[in-house]
Parts: sequence; structure tokens; C-alpha cells
Amino acid sequence: MKKILIIALLILSGIAVFASDLVIESKSQTFVQDEKKIKLDGGVNVKLDGLTVTSPRADISIRRNNKLDTATFYDKPYAVEVNENKKREVKANILQISLINKVVRAEGDTQTVVTEGNTPIIVINADSQEYDTKSNIMVASGAVAIKYKEIEAVSDKAVVETDSKGGLQKIDLIGNAMIRQAQNTSEGHHFVYNPKTEEMSVSGNTKTTAYTDDGKKLTIYSDYQQFNKLQNSYIGNGHVKIWFDDYYAQGPKVSVFPDSKTQKPNEVYFVGRSKIIQSDKDIIADKIKMTLNPKDFQAEGNVRTVIHNIDTKDVGESL
Repeated sequence: MKKILIIALLILSGIAVFASDLVIESKSQTFVQDEKKIKLDGGVNVKLDGLTVTSPRADISIRRNNKLDTATFYDKPYAVEVNENKKREVKANILQISLINKVVRAEGDTQTVVTEGNTPIIVINADSQEYDTKSNIMVASGAVAIKYKEIEAVSDKAVVETDSKGGLQKIDLIGNAMIRQAQNTSEGHHFVYNPKTEEMSVSGNTKTTAYTDDGKKLTIYSDYQQFNKLQNSYIGNGHVKIWFDDYYAQGPKVSVFPDSKTQKPNEVYFVGRSKIIQSDKDIIADKIKMTLNPKDFQAEGNVRTVIHNIDTKDVGESL
């Protein structure tokens, strides 16, 4: 029969009583005075504030002032927290819970899955993950891979914010980050994604690759980019460079809008002194509009055209 400890009733030596009961079930429980630990073996099941953790074995450290400190679960533990119709599940090689700060830390092959109803909303894999149950902020580090609806992302580090009910508020991707959605990809140092407005910004050596309705590739480099999913539009700022088919264009700022029917990128607007290069022609202007399908461009404001490698000898002889 499993032994049950209810800490609020168990502690007679001055250990603080929690606002809610900490319930521990296991086949055996031993208090080791020298190590200041409660050791648990066999079918460990711990419940605290709606969080349930199961594992083959665990231990709970005790501070010098006889307060419970950290519960550590070994051998691939599993944690689950249910809030209304949302469920958060965590798997790892080792799981630690700070009983004082209410912080959950997972280490080694970690995975967090947030499910709404029967549908997984977000899946996060990383070397380690740390979740603060008070602030509802989760920090994942090392080989981070995130799947959110139809969006896939990787980065060195991620900060995920949720509300008190588990609803996603914001995702920050930091370091060697990339987001993929269908065929389109974006890369940069720091991504910020707002799932409510479906807006995404990226800074630091940014690169976006998108495809037109006929499958041609549009590549955008800039210092900063912003993407609006609802409008399917891009904004790029700072040292903008664009490649499309035999076009190369550059300028300080660009906006990219989709075709109204296909919703694929089709109209590209450069603002500020910009340049477009096609074959042997350079066109420089204050404003440039590129149309991808049908392929065309218009230049306005102090337009200057340079045609390279004209054979003036042939022109003179023809005259």
C-alpha cells in the first residue's frame, strides 16, 4: 500500500505550512537526517496547486530552518497541470520543483505540450525548460524547437508568456532563430511573436524567403522586419536588399503586399533613395514599385538610369 504524506499535517519541527496542501504518495518514504532529505521510492505521485508529478523515485531537500526546499524527480518524470479546458504536460529526464518559489525546472530531453480540449496548441522541445508558476513565464534553453499551430520555430533560447489560464500571450526567440510557415521562412537574432494580433517582428541580420503564386522565390534581407499574418504583408527597415528572378533591389525601407486573389507576395514598395538593377540597367529613384506577377517596376522622384557597357563604336558607325 502506498504511503501518503500531507505536509501541512506532517511537519512538527517548524517547517512552514503552505497555503495549499502538498500531498506525496509513494511505496516508501524515508527521512535522512544527515542529508536533510526525504527520499521517495516507487510510484511517486506529488500534488501541489493543481500540478501533479509522477516518477519512479524522488527526493525533497530541507533547508537549515527546517523548511521544505526543492523536490527533485528522477528517471523520466511526468508533470501535468490542468486549468479549465487547457492542459500543460512536461516530460524530462529530471524535474525539479522549488516548493518555496513555485518554479518548475526540467532538464534533459525536455518537452512541454499545451493542449486545448483534445488539440495540441503548442509543443516545445529543448535541453532545459524552466516555468515560473507565479508569473506564467517559461524559459527554454538549448536546441529549442517550437511547434505552434502551423508555425515551426527553432532558436538557442525561447521565452514563452501565458496568462493565468494557460492562454499564449507572447513568444520570444533569441539567438540563431528561424520560423517556418508553409514554404516561407524567416531568420534573425531575435523574434517576437504576438499570437493575438498575429504579428511577428525580427531583428538582427534578418532574412525572409517567400514564394509567389507561380513558385518563384523572393528573398528579403534587412536589419529589421515585421510580418502581419492577417494582411500577409512584410515591412523591412535598414539596409534592405531584395532578390527576385533577375531583379536585385536595395533601399532604406520596403513594404511587401500580397495579391488580393492568391494572397502571395506580389507588390514591393521601396521608400527613400533606392535602386533596382536588372541585367545591365541601374535605376535609382526616391520611390520604386516592383510588381512580381506580371513582372514590372515603376520609379518616381529624381529618377536616374545608368545603362552599363553600351557599345558606342557600333552606335557611331550606324549613324
